[in-house]
Amino acid sequence: MGYVLPEDVDRRPVAVVGAGTLGRRIAAVLAAGGTDVRITDTSAEQRESAREHAVAAIEDVHRAMGMDSTGRGTVAAVAELEEALAGAWLVVEAVPERLDVKTAVFGRLDRLAEPDAVLASNSSSIPTSQVIGEVTRPERVLNTHFQSPPEHNAVELMSCGRTDPAVVDALMAWLPRYGLVPFRVRRESDGFIFNRIWAAIKRECLMVVEEGVAAPEDVDLMWQLFTRPGTPPFRLMDVVGLDVVLAIEEHYAAVREGIPEGPRRLLREHIDQGRLGRKSGSGFYDDYG
Repeated sequence: MGYVLPEDVDRRPVAVVGAGTLGRRIAAVLAAGGTDVRITDTSAEQRESAREHAVAAIEDVHRAMGMDSTGRGTVAAVAELEEALAGAWLVVEAVPERLDVKTAVFGRLDRLAEPDAVLASNSSSIPTSQVIGEVTRPERVLNTHFQSPPEHNAVELMSCGRTDPAVVDALMAWLPRYGLVPFRVRRESDGFIFNRIWAAIKRECLMVVEEGVAAPEDVDLMWQLFTRPGTPPFRLMDVVGLDVVLAIEEHYAAVREGIPEGPRRLLREHIDQGRLGRKSGSGFYDDYG
């Protein structure tokens, strides 16, 4: 039988290991949703600063994330890791982005956390497959990459490669209670989903300016104008027509080195199936009637 949330999950705390910028924001979100949170860090000053920040932010976060919960959780700063983990059903690691540090931390979490606790890393760059060397139960380990709540409420869930799929399913169903929108990363990916997309956008913006094509303020204004209607990328490609999108990509590949083949291969697969986008009734989406 796969993992299921503990029956008493509503009454159990969450532990946040690491009291930096993201750790304290995550604590505020969880407490705003009614969960008691324990923040632990090797620095007493960081622990207390994080606790104060989280407590002060709870009501603003609750409003910003549109939560329905009536109760609020508490936030405690705890010096000893074992004390912070006691009874916690979820442990969120938010320590510095160093492989050796995270590997050691997950080894300790595996030994000290409750047997049914989920062990989650907030790392933005290190897949949990790389930090489970000292873990004996990797089936409960995964990445939960929070963006920067409450301004950005997406959280990406990615397996360590040995994660029980039911753990991901349970978190996909549970996290929305905090105003979070979870996304399932379907295979291990450096940068997860959005950071990969943003990396490409950011790189091209910099190139446009460095090549003298436009000034930074013009790039920003065009971005604002273009994104204002809110049409997302795959919907937009369906509107343009996947055959047209492919022709444009083929041109870029002909005039620029290093353009990967994979995106064009995906487009050709859809075109070969007659899925040209809205004009053919289906493309990346099938709801064009």
